[in-house]
Amino acid sequence: MLTVYYDGKCGLCRREIEYYKRVAPADQFVWLDIATDPAGLADLGITQSDALRRLHARDASGTMFVGVAAFIAIWQGLNYWRYLAMIINLPLLQPLAAFAYDRFADYRFSQLTHCQIAARNAK
Repeated sequence: MLTVYYDGKCGLCRREIEYYKRVAPADQFVWLDIATDPAGLADLGITQSDALRRLHARDASGTMFVGVAAFIAIWQGLNYWRYLAMIINLPLLQPLAAFAYDRFADYRFSQLTHCQIAARNAK
């Protein structure tokens, strides 16, 4: 079981997660919209602001995946997408994908009002 902490107020994020929900096996994922209900973060030591900035996922053993690693963890549990996970996880591609995702995630975070409010509240 993989628990995914996503930004449900971000249109792009929400559409992507809705797609994953449609194609995912029913018993493999728990989807938590931390933009509207950050309570699922309370025991993890992760602020809502940090969780909104980067996609987070946690497996059944408690291992936390952040950013591209969270996408890889999700894709590994989805038919056909597991091949993309294998490709992106290659030694040369993973750092490049992480760099690109981090730049995009920072830009997206800076543009969304609810993210900026969460950032101010975290201070």
